[in-house]
Parts: sequence; C-alpha cells; structure tokens
Amino acid sequence: MYINGIPLVDLKANYLSIKEEIDSTIKNIIDSNSFIMGKPVRDFEKEYAEATASDFCVSTSNGTSALLVALQAIGLKPGDEVITVPNTFIGTAEPVTLLGGKIKFVDVDKKTLLMDPEMVEKDINKKTKAIIPVHLFGQMADMGAIKEIADKHGLRVIEDAAQAHLATFKGKQAGYYGDIACYSFFPAKNLGCFGDAGAITTNSQEYAQKMAMLCDHGRITKYEHLMEGFNFRMDALQAAILSVKLKHLGKWTELRRKNAKIYNELLPDDVQKPFEAEDRKHVYYTYQIMAENRDALLNYLNQQGISCGIYFPLPLHLQQAYKYLGLKKGSFPIAEESCGKLLALPMFPELGEENIKYVCDKIKGGIKNVL
Repeated sequence: MYINGIPLVDLKANYLSIKEEIDSTIKNIIDSNSFIMGKPVRDFEKEYAEATASDFCVSTSNGTSALLVALQAIGLKPGDEVITVPNTFIGTAEPVTLLGGKIKFVDVDKKTLLMDPEMVEKDINKKTKAIIPVHLFGQMADMGAIKEIADKHGLRVIEDAAQAHLATFKGKQAGYYGDIACYSFFPAKNLGCFGDAGAITTNSQEYAQKMAMLCDHGRITKYEHLMEGFNFRMDALQAAILSVKLKHLGKWTELRRKNAKIYNELLPDDVQKPFEAEDRKHVYYTYQIMAENRDALLNYLNQQGISCGIYFPLPLHLQQAYKYLGLKKGSFPIAEESCGKLLALPMFPELGEENIKYVCDKIKGGIKNVL
C-alpha cells in the first residue's frame, strides 16, 4: 500500500480500521434523533477527563472557541497582556485580541521550537495576565519552568494542547501544570472527529462551571441565563465519534512514536530531525525535519509521489493581521528561521515501515539533487 503515492495524512485508512464501530455509532445517533448535547456529549466529557487525568472536561465547538472561553474564565480584561509564541496557528492568538487583550510574542527554544521560559520572564510586566504555551507538533513545552514563572508573578497558564493529545511532561499531561488545557479535534489531529470540535480540561470546578455556561449561552436551564455566552457546543455526533476513537488513541499514539523512531534511524544527518526532550513524551502529530532549501526538497519529494506539508511558513508577527504590532523580521529569529526550514513528512498510525523507508531513501536522493 502506497510506496509511490504516500499521503501526508490518511484519514480514510484511519476510518477503515474502525469502520464498523464508527458506522454503528453514527447510525445510533441518527436513529435517536438527538443531535445537540445530551448523553453522548456527557459521556465523552467524562471519558476525556479520565484519559487526560483531569477532574473536569468541557466540550466545545473547536479549539479556538476553547481558548476563548478559557480566557474569559480567568477574567481576561481589555488591555491585559497574554504571552505566547509566534510559530503557531492564528487560532492561538485570535481569542486574546477578540476579548480586547494584547498579544505579547516571545521566541522559542532552539532545540524544541517550544516556548522559551527565559524569554517569558523577561517580557512580564504589570499588565501581564496569562501565558499560553503551545505544545507544538505533539510535544509539550517546559511546563515546570513556565509554571514556576507563572506562580512567581501570579499569572494564569492556559495550555494550547491542540496538537498534543496524550503528550506528557515529566509523566503529566496538559492541564496538570497549567490552570486550563485546550484541545482541538480537527479531523487530522491525533484524536480527530468528522468535522470541528474541541475540549477544555481543568482541575478547577469554578473554571469548569463557568466555561460550560459560556459554551451554552450562559445558561443553567433551557431559558435561565446567568450570563451572556456563546453557541460553542459540541454536537452529539462528533462526541459519539470521538468516544469511539478515544478507545484506540493509546494504540495509535504508540504507532506514531514507532514511526518516528524509524524515521530517526533512517533519515540522513543532512537534515535536522525533531528533538524530543528527555522529560517529554512526544506524540508526533506531525514529524518535522528542518532542511536548507526546504522548498526545493518539498518539490522534489512531491515529484516522487510523497506528500509533505509546511506548517506555519510565516510566523504570526509577520502576518498582515498583526502588522499593527509593529514587529519586524528579526524580532524572533529562532521562530523565523524554523518557519523557513521545517518540512512535515508523512505521519499517521497506519503509515508502516516500508513507506517510511521509501520516504527516507527519496530524501537522500533529494539531498544529492537539490540541497
């Protein structure tokens, strides 16, 4: 299967591996004629809280809405500053500015490409309200150092764990060190649904209750509202699909890690392989190499029937949307350099060793021809 025609991600293969379970679940939801909230959503929230070792899980419509209600839950006010990184999807930053807050970008660690705690501490001032570390590509940031800094300055920590389902830092998942963790279940994610959905985990009952109300128009009964909120609900169909897939997530995660190990062994030293810190468990949402003349290598691999991807080629501070911040090229050199060199290779549980060998062989050929 594959060899010459390897996709970056294969959602169909994932579906076919559990087709009977998924089809039966979808039919049950349709037969019940209950599509919004209800038992499937409550069941998934309970299951995901248990899977992430969290006291509470609140389901949401997507990962961006999860971040938005998390920021509201901690009391973000107009003018408050939130520190995050520029080498991420815009969905990390949008909720801050939508609530009137101000984004403060910091550079990343050269090895992990994750938030650099030293840079965070330098940028804290009296307006700083929160820190949003991004667990990029499937590896958690240095949450021990980030929590220590947050505690020292009385700041809240909201973890963007959209790409890090079941990843750990010193044996603990997202939400253990931070106040709140936010997840995306976009179809291509390690735990992906058949549309858009997200979730928030926390060990704070106060935050959980407030976020649950915010996601459902601020109500406690059908027509009783304690506050204004949003329609950020997860629908029952997505919840039921996620419950099925969650049972397989541990196995799929280990297959991803196995695939990454094969890549690490077979790839040439001419490309920089992802760095997995000693105290982390990387779940490889994507497997990212860094290469000089990345675009030429991408084109070469595409010609060999290998689909690759470029994630976040332009860091947020250089996007037109954030031009008003007045940040120039060179503001965050490590993030900028990585965005120009990173290349995502095919990565999914069903990929298999033979296909990885083919990819690595073609990369060696690409190095001779284009690098």
